[in-house]
Amino acid sequence: MRPVISRSRWQHARCCLLLALGMGLSNAWAAHGYALWGELKYPPGFTHFDYVNPSAPKGGEIRLVSNLRNSTFDKYNPFTLRGSAPAYLANLMFDTLLTGSLDETGAGYGLLAEDVSAAPDGLSVTFRLRPQARFHNGDPVLAADVKHSFDILMGPHTSPAYKTILEDVAGLDVLDERTVRYRFKKPNRELPLTVGGLPVFSRAWGNEIDPKTGERKTFDQVVMDLPIGSGPYRIGPVRFGRDITYVRDPDYWARDLPVRRGTANFDRVLVKIYRDNTARLEALKAGEFDLMRFFSAGDWARRVNGKRFDSGELVKTEFTHRLPTGFQSYVLNTRRPPLDDLRVRQALGLAMDYEWMNRQMFYGAYQRVQGLFGNTVCSAQGLPAAEEVALLQPWRSQLPSEVFGPAFAPPRTDGESSLRANLRAAQALLREAGWTVQAGELRNERGEPMSLTYLDSNEAGARVVTPWARNLEKLGITLQFRPVDFALYQQRLRTFDFDIISIAFGGTHNPGAEYADLFGSQAAKTEDSGNLAGVSSPAVDAIITQMTSARTQQSFQAACRALDRVISHGHYLVPQWSATTHRMVYNAWRLARPEVMPPYAAGETWAIDTWWAK
Repeated sequence: MRPVISRSRWQHARCCLLLALGMGLSNAWAAHGYALWGELKYPPGFTHFDYVNPSAPKGGEIRLVSNLRNSTFDKYNPFTLRGSAPAYLANLMFDTLLTGSLDETGAGYGLLAEDVSAAPDGLSVTFRLRPQARFHNGDPVLAADVKHSFDILMGPHTSPAYKTILEDVAGLDVLDERTVRYRFKKPNRELPLTVGGLPVFSRAWGNEIDPKTGERKTFDQVVMDLPIGSGPYRIGPVRFGRDITYVRDPDYWARDLPVRRGTANFDRVLVKIYRDNTARLEALKAGEFDLMRFFSAGDWARRVNGKRFDSGELVKTEFTHRLPTGFQSYVLNTRRPPLDDLRVRQALGLAMDYEWMNRQMFYGAYQRVQGLFGNTVCSAQGLPAAEEVALLQPWRSQLPSEVFGPAFAPPRTDGESSLRANLRAAQALLREAGWTVQAGELRNERGEPMSLTYLDSNEAGARVVTPWARNLEKLGITLQFRPVDFALYQQRLRTFDFDIISIAFGGTHNPGAEYADLFGSQAAKTEDSGNLAGVSSPAVDAIITQMTSARTQQSFQAACRALDRVISHGHYLVPQWSATTHRMVYNAWRLARPEVMPPYAAGETWAIDTWWAK
């Protein structure tokens, strides 16, 4: 299977906001951190996270390959709308008020902030900055920098995802030189972690006068200015189109903090750029870099071999994790007919033969995506509980009746099921929607054929979509494959100019306000939002509001499960596949690692953060 990469700007915005905090909700907090739905794992005075080697030596280099679909870059500013920033830049260069541990969910510990206190009424959270916190240029990190960063992220030149996720933030007050208070429009236990995960950058970054205009640059004009963050790494040597090196700051202000001890062990993080997957794989076998995560089942099963594997230099292994499966899917753009008809969308899903694909193409390596919240307690199961029904009941007339029945399960083609039976069911749905086969083509009452286009920025996507297209052809539906340049692909996604695309949506154990960007009605009308499917439903809006304002874990989970049912039975997405392991190859002669991977770690970032050089 080829990698289906998440939509970069929404994913980046969300990544910056969550930043391994494991998002969740609760009113438990302590001065050294903030927890949701329970206690913090690490008490005051803890010395380091359990999954790191606190004595790991500093030095050496880790050589990686860019994990971005468009692996090259044309800017150093990861927050603006246009262009592509280098891989890993945001996480390596920008510290946040809070940072999360990788062995618990729903917790954040003080990084830039030495103290966090949430108001009893849930309407504000106050952070006190550490006096030793410093930017790369030596300036102290002050409250004015936190406010500047927040104002920029909420301004016109960054992704609208920030505005959506921070919609319930009323403002930020500077209380003194090192104290800030975020005010909230309504109680929302998620928001202290959300604002605690925002990147903080210096007011001096890009603050020069533009010689052409005599005015200060706007943030979208801050393109190749070297970022002034406070993270453990800075930008080092760069060879455009070939690689970028991040260099560890030996004077990193937080190196001895408990949340940082045993991390950022490499002196240099070299990220190489390969535009071709075959070249990338052959470079790994030739020893050109030290670690690579695999998304292709075919590569993993048949092409990860060679003399360096035989000698033990390169090690092929799978690390089991407890991360949410996410919901990698074909996205159906409901802004366009005939995809605005639920029956048509359901029929399209019935034509996908996942079981055949998994056997014949994926070497049995994957599991089918099950709803929005697979591998978490938020996943809907069986019939809706009474609390779920109470949330759904006011919208009964606007929802499919199936929402009130068993949880959605993707159609199967094995056991008692078959593709033939699924196609018959699809034909019945299409007839009900006014589509009949005329002269070998499926046409509506106006004689218009059903012809859809699958948009991709990678020609290799044809291999995966072709089996689905063949089955749709049996229904009289034409599904054309159209590859386009990555920049055009991003532009068309930004303006929702597509019929069908593939997106790997990241999962979470504790969903929150970011789902308003994914499925909210306002986001459906906002260009460059995450609502690619165009979901516009008062029921969905109300349930997301209930999810983010829930006062108990039980009511929170009920709202999540209700949302899962509405979206799944709305057939906005045709679920694809997921894996419960990170498939990775690493150079055992050059790299050392902790014995156990923390359960909520992502592959490459875990290695960058906690491994060390031999």
